[in-house]
Amino acid sequence: MNLPPLPDLEVLRTTRLAWQSVAEHIVSAARFAATGRIGMRATKGGFATPAFEVGGQTRRVGVDGNNLFVETDGQTSSSPLTTLRAAATFVGITAGAPTDVYTPSTPLELDTPLVVDPDAARALASWFGLGSMELETIRAAANAADDPSLVELWPEHFDLGLAFGDELARARGTFGASPGDELHPDPYLYVTHWADVDPNEFWNDTAFDGASITYSELATTGNANATALVFFRRGVAALRKEQTHE
Repeated sequence: MNLPPLPDLEVLRTTRLAWQSVAEHIVSAARFAATGRIGMRATKGGFATPAFEVGGQTRRVGVDGNNLFVETDGQTSSSPLTTLRAAATFVGITAGAPTDVYTPSTPLELDTPLVVDPDAARALASWFGLGSMELETIRAAANAADDPSLVELWPEHFDLGLAFGDELARARGTFGASPGDELHPDPYLYVTHWADVDPNEFWNDTAFDGASITYSELATTGNANATALVFFRRGVAALRKEQTHE
């Protein structure tokens, strides 16, 4: 898979924050209101809830590029992303993240325009797609002690995450794909360690206890998926090496 070129980083940031505000205050909120759960999934064009039941109907709510969609019993309707107020009306919910579950990262500004650049949206969707694919590959290779979680897109951090590894052996960590944050302007893949580890060149990130590789680094390899998988597998090996040293 070839990643599309990244747009200007400020354009990317604006789109990322617009998507995250919709994720926190609309998409995840719709699932939470019906099920008490907040996790989402990557989709071809962005992100969405898994199917959930509400009022005797099966629904999915999500974002595809600069459109919001609602799928009800297999029938899909969509509306351009304009404001959180319009999005909430379209979905049929009260806008707002469940603040008793987590502190939202984006403000609930109902009438602030949601600015989504098409090129930035394509880049972010491609990133989430790559991350989801390779995280699922790692998850499929887990053994019983690894106790892998689901691969989910979490609204409060707006990244895909997979908890993986033998916690009793102090070899568990989080594997993920972030669209970027204040300390990492580029989207990046990451692996964290939950317990202390011995020095290892793999643990290269200076902003958190773990390792990372950026979108730009992957895009130059010619095979971003293969490089991403190698990175995650190195993370598994690094965690299990710490287990061996115990």
